[in-house]
Formats: sequence, structure tokens, C-alpha cells
Amino acid sequence: MTKVAPTLQGWFTQRLIGQRQASPHTVASYRDTFRLLFAYLADITGKSPAELDFEDLDANAIAGFLAYLEHDRGVSAATRNARLAALRSMFHFASFQHPEHAATIARVLAIPTKRRDRPLVTYLTSAEIDALLAAPDRSTWIGRRDHALILLAVQTGLRVSELAALRCRDSYTGRGSHVRVFGKGRKERVTPLTKPTVPVLQAWLDERAGNPDEPVFPGPSGGRLGRDAIRKLIVKHAATAAAYCPSLATKQIGAHTLRHSCAMNLLQNGVDLATIALWLGHEGLRTVEHYRHADLAIKERALARTTPPNTKPRRYRPPDPILAFLESL
Repeated sequence: MTKVAPTLQGWFTQRLIGQRQASPHTVASYRDTFRLLFAYLADITGKSPAELDFEDLDANAIAGFLAYLEHDRGVSAATRNARLAALRSMFHFASFQHPEHAATIARVLAIPTKRRDRPLVTYLTSAEIDALLAAPDRSTWIGRRDHALILLAVQTGLRVSELAALRCRDSYTGRGSHVRVFGKGRKERVTPLTKPTVPVLQAWLDERAGNPDEPVFPGPSGGRLGRDAIRKLIVKHAATAAAYCPSLATKQIGAHTLRHSCAMNLLQNGVDLATIALWLGHEGLRTVEHYRHADLAIKERALARTTPPNTKPRRYRPPDPILAFLESL
């Protein structure tokens, strides 16, 4: 066995889990990065993961792997950069364990992230949200579950992982109704519920009749819904709703679209960006700035305050009081 295997094991157990206490989602993402890398290198070099050494993981091999992800697997630049971040973390750890490979490691760490386009966020209008909420067949158990899930997602802006992990004891529908989640970055937050959401969620919890530690939104077997299952049910109901609201067919709708819709609804109703960041569980304002870019109404209000071109500036003259009185009648 080469030095790569014990270094990789030490990075996962000592660095990620032991020292940084990385979340299970982070560990799973980094694990999948190395699974893909080793499968790629097995095709290129014919070596198994245990046979790979640092000479096999040089900058050319890593650059080839990143190109393979983009061109063969069709991942976005953001996903490519996320895979590179996992590799950098491991190689940074390896630089202290194996200084004899410092030159190879330094060249890998010098691989830059890729710049990417930043399109406007996709969100749903009020009419589109109503159509999506009407899509589930509420005469069935699954339809009532899906309706409650979509309504909660649109109103609270929870991440898909937070929806999947939500337990019965995390939902409170009495006075001061709210849901409590333990989200990204190991941050716990409380999100209030609106009056229309409370009776729907309470009715579902009564029907669900689960134990406090059981998921609010279970699958057919009783276990919690996975993130992919939640994405698929939202896409399915969006396709159904598009028959009654054609504008839905022009948008790529997923679980994160409902989170964007919640943020845009708050912004359009005058909520400041700092509160929106707290509502969504973001670290700072920079992450929510793109919602302001997506809101055309803000730009239209700014345009309305500007002077039309080719117009001579004039001094303000108050209206004649008698004419103003007559105009008010």
C-alpha cells in the first residue's frame, strides 16, 4: 500500500471528522469526489486506488480529472470547483504529512478555480405558487403530504436537506408557531410560520401521528424522504401545474426554486436583506445580494425617479391653492 491511502484515511478521520467536525453532507461530498477520481485514474493508469502514489496524483492528472468531469460527465463549473475544493483540502493536509512530495502537492494546489456565469435566480410568482400548491391530489395521503411539504418550503425557505431532516418535534403549531432546524454550517435557527401554513401543517401532523423523532415528511416505508425524492416530487407537481399555469413550463423548477421564491417574496414586501439572510440561514449579506439583482420592480422604481432624457431641468413651483383644491374634488 502506498502513502496515499493512509494519508487519505487520516485526512477523513483526523482532519475532517475529528478536528473540523465536518457535517455528514460535507463528508459525503468529499467522499464522492475521491470515488470519482479513483475511478477516472483506474481507467487512465490501470491502477487500483491502493496502488496509486502521489506521482500518479500530479497536477496533470488532477487537471485531466477536472476536464473529464466537465466534458464527459457534464457537470457545471460550480460543481467542478466544489470537487477541486475537496482535492485542495486533502493535498493541503498531505503537504504537512509528506514534505518530500512538496513540489507535486504545490502544483496541484496552484490549480485555479474556474470562473462561472451567474444567471439570475429563478423564482415563482404568486400565481405560479398557487398553481403548484393546487397540483397535488389532496384526496390521497401522498398528495396531502406533498401539499404540506411544498407550502412549508415556499413559506419558510428551508433547504432541501433541512426539509428532509425535519422531525415532528421540530414543528410547533401553537402560539408563536415555528419550525426549528439545524442547518448548513452547524447553525440552528427558528423560522416562524404564517397563519395559512399553520392549519395545513397541523392537519398533516395529526394525520402523520409520528413519534417526536420521526420525520415530518416520511416516504412510503416510513423513513424520511431523501433529497432526490423531494426534488422529484416538486418537479412532478410543477409539470402537472404547468397545464394550468403555462409560465411554469418556461422555468427549471427544483427544491431550491421554492427557497428563492420565499426570499423574493420577503424582498418584494419590503423586508431588508439582513433579515432575509437571517431567515434563510446565510452567514452574511453577500449571499442574498443576487435577490436584489433579480427583482425587476426595484429597478423600475429607480427608473421612475430619474429625469427622462432631453428634458430641461425646471424649478419646483407649488400649485395654486385654489386650483389644488379644485383638482382634489
